[in-house]
Amino acid sequence: MRRKGIALLSSLVLFTSIVLSACSSSKELSKIRLGEVTRSIFYAPEYVALNQGFFKDEGLEVELQTIPGGDKTMTALLSNSIDVALVGAETSIYVSQQGSDDPVINFHQLTQTDGTFLVSRKPVDSFDWKMLKGSNFLGQRKGGMPQMAGEFALKKNGIDPQKDLTMIQNIDFANIASAFSSGTGDYVQLFEPQASIMEKEGKGHVIASFGKESGLLPYTVFMTKQSFMNKNNSIVQKFSNAIQRAQNWVDTNSVQDIAKSIASFFPNTDQAIIESVVKRYKEQGTYAMDGIIDEAEWNNLLSVMDSAGELKSKVEWGKIVNNSYAEKAKSGK
Repeated sequence: MRRKGIALLSSLVLFTSIVLSACSSSKELSKIRLGEVTRSIFYAPEYVALNQGFFKDEGLEVELQTIPGGDKTMTALLSNSIDVALVGAETSIYVSQQGSDDPVINFHQLTQTDGTFLVSRKPVDSFDWKMLKGSNFLGQRKGGMPQMAGEFALKKNGIDPQKDLTMIQNIDFANIASAFSSGTGDYVQLFEPQASIMEKEGKGHVIASFGKESGLLPYTVFMTKQSFMNKNNSIVQKFSNAIQRAQNWVDTNSVQDIAKSIASFFPNTDQAIIESVVKRYKEQGTYAMDGIIDEAEWNNLLSVMDSAGELKSKVEWGKIVNNSYAEKAKSGK
């Protein structure tokens, strides 16, 4: 009798192990290697999707890595070191202009304005763009979206970047803020949180937004190669679904809650600074409410690139933009 009981118990344990193993395998997550061009509060919805569990809810395990520089991020995507890139849409246009049998496709927009601000060394009571004439201007990397949007804004306000001021562009992106703090330039074009930190330390003053001046455009976009999209259609859709949920969450939650959600990605940044940055970006409509890249935004991007002399040929909106994933994610179907 005792032997029968032991045998029954052993069978029950074995059965339970099989069931648990089956359940575990059925819930196995699909892995996605995601490369972001920089670590920035500018990308808040991406971090919300990770920390709020939206990717996991979609059955995805996202491995995030930061790859400084649009050229390096695109190289990683083209060489299959990553599956999806979060980078400026202009990089996909550069690849298209070079010709490719496996084009890079933009499938979900994250930010819809430039994220940089004009910072002056001295306080300015009543700012006028003409104040920049004759100044030393510490800009961004030539050919990059921040610099192109910056030049577009300057020209819009009657400033010729090549003739009306001295443009300084020989400093690496990571060192621009420290260079300004050390005395280089009268004005500087900065991303957040560097702009807010500069203000807090009394070393600079935010006087204008390049995002407001350059208008709506697909500034930062999730993109992947056509071959990956063809082989992993459902995974790309799940990815888009998770980001849309994060965009909805950012839209409906408070600045404080958003800052708390993304704080783990910025362990060395003061919580008050994170809140200040999120507030600034929310107020100027930087975070896109959905991933759809419309034709007007795309054409504005082309105008910005053309104005900077970086557009060799016009790349039509429908050629390297696929809105079907973002549209389905937005509809919730």
